[in-house]
Amino acid sequence: MSGLDADSIRAEVRDWLAENWSPDLTVREWWRRLADSGWGYPTWPEEWFGKGFTSEQAAAVRIEMTEAGAVAPPHGIGQTMGAPIILEYGTEDQKQRFIRPIATGEEAWCQFFSEPDAGSDLASLKTRAVRDGEEWIVNGQKVWNSGTLTSDRAVLPLRTNADVPKHKGLSFFIIDVDQPGIEIRPIKQLNGDAEFNETFFTDARVRDADLIGELNNGWGVTLETLANERAAYAAGVDYGGGIPPGEQSGMLDLTCAEAIAEMRTSTHHQAAFPLGSGAALIELAREHACDTDPVIRQRIMQLHSMSETALWTAMRAKAAADQGKAPGPESSLGHIAGVNIARATRDLGLSILGAGGMLMGEDAPRKGDVAMMALSSLVHGIQGGTEQIQRNIVGERVLGLPKEPQVDRDVPFKDVLTSRRS
Repeated sequence: MSGLDADSIRAEVRDWLAENWSPDLTVREWWRRLADSGWGYPTWPEEWFGKGFTSEQAAAVRIEMTEAGAVAPPHGIGQTMGAPIILEYGTEDQKQRFIRPIATGEEAWCQFFSEPDAGSDLASLKTRAVRDGEEWIVNGQKVWNSGTLTSDRAVLPLRTNADVPKHKGLSFFIIDVDQPGIEIRPIKQLNGDAEFNETFFTDARVRDADLIGELNNGWGVTLETLANERAAYAAGVDYGGGIPPGEQSGMLDLTCAEAIAEMRTSTHHQAAFPLGSGAALIELAREHACDTDPVIRQRIMQLHSMSETALWTAMRAKAAADQGKAPGPESSLGHIAGVNIARATRDLGLSILGAGGMLMGEDAPRKGDVAMMALSSLVHGIQGGTEQIQRNIVGERVLGLPKEPQVDRDVPFKDVLTSRRS
């Protein structure tokens, strides 16, 4: 099917939707139909719930589904970070066990990456795994994990060898979240929400069969996972439909119509005011009688231009990934663009509102949505690797600038820990 043009694809999707889509189906039933048909994730391989399409062909599928009003396939860390890594590095057994529950949305996934002393320098992570027969015993701490409280599984890089330099002693696992050795504590943010958590591992266990890639060779898997995250989220490209996956979301056995209504009435603060939307800022400017202000108009146009070029960059990154190419500079460029867009939206929204941008609640302009967006925008310079790290990646790997000095790069990690303590 890979040779089909967009019109042929749209016609085929339209016919399939006419026979299969109904808002009276439960979310579980609908997502299973999508997974088994291959239309949910058309860029995935045909043998793994896809169609083997290019990103351009997949765009035709999304357009037709949107126009039909059909609920989009499940979207989250499992789909954007877990599945691509398993399809690339996983064994046949791992693909058999993990891919279908991700495709059907019956499992929700999260990621355990950052640590208190290993954020931007992720290779310095200290959460360790010690082998115990067919399992590994995990001890340590992760932080800034989102969606953890409702997740079934997580992707997790661990220190499995401290006798080699930090980049060479890491291994990449998939771990069951719901177990006695994992304690999750919510972190309250500036905007009043607690979308992130810190997680403590005390003799938690992960199976050796859930090691992704080779033992002590997890750094490359980790880098590719982060690149997939940046490509999926950082530049504001969203391929999801808003309904959260996983049994613990409580949405799977609602009808699609009920789930859509539930999502419309629920509060999701980060989506309260769309980042990077020139149209949203034009509407806001009209509401506050400053749409004829030449400076405001110019800033809206600048934001629109930034958003469009970021979208094109993100699509190039996704197209490369769909063709099996390793993540390139587009993911870091998209991340930096996303940071700039978030800040530009924040600053422009607050400029339009003036003193009203300090207000929250029902009586505030837009019921406080713009203020909430401003408070939430700070995350964009941190998630998926800090803005500074992305600039280093572009400088070193794209422009060929000299690398920053790293005195601990070739030192066994246990010796680095000893020197830090002393």
